[in-house]
Amino acid sequence: MFTRTKLFLLALLVCGVCHGVLQAQFVKKAQVGFRFLENPVSAEVIGRGSVGVVNTTTVNSIFWNPALLGWMSRDVEVAMNHTQGIADINYNAVAAGLRLGDLGVVGISALAMDYGTFYGTVRSANSQGYEETGTFTPSALMVGIAFSQKVSTHFSFGVHGKYAHQDLGDATVSTAGSSLSDPALTLEKRNYTKDVAALDVGAYYEFLYNGITFGAVLQNISPELTYENEAFPLPFAVSFGVTVKPLSFFMEEDSTNSLILCFESRHPRDFGEKVKFGAEYRFLNMFAARAGYTLNYDERSWSAGVGLYREISGFPLRLDYAYEPFGILGSRHHLSLTICY
Repeated sequence: MFTRTKLFLLALLVCGVCHGVLQAQFVKKAQVGFRFLENPVSAEVIGRGSVGVVNTTTVNSIFWNPALLGWMSRDVEVAMNHTQGIADINYNAVAAGLRLGDLGVVGISALAMDYGTFYGTVRSANSQGYEETGTFTPSALMVGIAFSQKVSTHFSFGVHGKYAHQDLGDATVSTAGSSLSDPALTLEKRNYTKDVAALDVGAYYEFLYNGITFGAVLQNISPELTYENEAFPLPFAVSFGVTVKPLSFFMEEDSTNSLILCFESRHPRDFGEKVKFGAEYRFLNMFAARAGYTLNYDERSWSAGVGLYREISGFPLRLDYAYEPFGILGSRHHLSLTICY
């Protein structure tokens, strides 16, 4: 079993190295679609700088590293997440996990975007240069199912299969003619709706020493899609992360207080390496304060959040909030509620 564990971790590392080599040779930007799949879920994770590949042992780990599902503290968990985003673009996500005894943990996920209402136009030869075509509402949705198994007290793996749907509405395109005044001009209305399946594969290793853990995940493995003549992939990325409890190096672990530092390196297909740092302080397993910082993002930098843990009628509840400035675009507010049984 230990040999299989090492082989699995080695395979993920090889994939990450190969991806890094390819990025060094080909620099691409804005070459992927279905960007909504990258939207971060879970106020807990976002509060500590969006470091989610490690140290996310709630059911929301399904959105970050499915291998962490196997470390759920309870047999059943349900999480509801809401993000009030920039430019009135909001989204909601839910996740649920069920422990199947020693077999592992199975989970389901869903993410739905709310882009609001847009005004449609089409080019015209009038004085304005366009005509209004009414309003339309783009939509994007992801649903998934995951499985994670805790192979030993040290190691777990997980997979997350996803189905993604995106509807960008209708558009009027020209199939003949060279200009709006061309008598041969022919216009055709087309619908831009796409569906695709994708897969996340992750691994997690707990060293059982000073809170040191390691996690790795490959996200959005999928075939390419095509709009008109342009093909594009989903936002594939390779991520690695580590955590440590620094105070444990100098003193015995205190069950009252704990401090966790975490780091994550993300390698997306169409951009350079993104680096994330995070810290989380917990008191009596009732309160958590978090802060984080990200590098190589255009507008995002620091984030902060808090978490409260209470037990009501025998059911543990987690309420998490995170605030994330977004430069000139304003800020995002994230709220998560997790119920355990």
